[in-house]
Amino acid sequence: MKDISILIADDEEDIADLVAIHLEKEGYRVIKVSDGVEAVRVVETQPVDLLILDIMMPKLDGYEVTRRIREKHNMPIIFLSAKTSDFDKVQGLVIGADDYMTKPFTPIELVARVNAQLRRFKQLNQPKADPKNYLEYGGLVITPDQRSVTLYGESIDLTPKEFDILYLLASHPKKVYSVENIFQQVWGEAYFESGNTVMVHIRTLRKKLEGDRQNHKWIKTVWGVGYSFNG
Repeated sequence: MKDISILIADDEEDIADLVAIHLEKEGYRVIKVSDGVEAVRVVETQPVDLLILDIMMPKLDGYEVTRRIREKHNMPIIFLSAKTSDFDKVQGLVIGADDYMTKPFTPIELVARVNAQLRRFKQLNQPKADPKNYLEYGGLVITPDQRSVTLYGESIDLTPKEFDILYLLASHPKKVYSVENIFQQVWGEAYFESGNTVMVHIRTLRKKLEGDRQNHKWIKTVWGVGYSFNG
């Protein structure tokens, strides 16, 4: 049995039961709740390795649940929602979700995405052999062990995916990464035509780094190719 706990927060009992059945077949421990307040309580009181959240839930919606959880925790979050608009998907990703699936869905695909997110999260949190455990470029310091970023001593609050993108680019200054390559390495799965997921994260990441009083452009767009870190 895998010693991994997954929280399902969905007020549609049939869907929650279906997801639970497939995850339990994979050996995961499953916790089910039906409202947002209970989802936050569970995360604060017991170990949870990954969350599957509906958006439209009683008491607290999935967006607010994600905001509260991201204040303290960085485990993967997957939205599973009937909301299908690009706006809803982008909003979910920007506030801190790692993936977004729409209902109706294929349980096998959901399990595959759960496995991919957990695998990626485990890889990113493994101890690094390199004795230098941070990257520093001018006033920008990136510390992977703490998953923290500071700019001239001031902490920059990034979502997990924003941090992963910045760390990927900064680890190889001047190297140009295509959108497809960034998606594959940060999301840990094959690229699919999902609109502007990577570009949205790059845009919000740039905004958070705009406080640079030296007006340094950390992330450079290489038109027609992709992005690079301008360290």
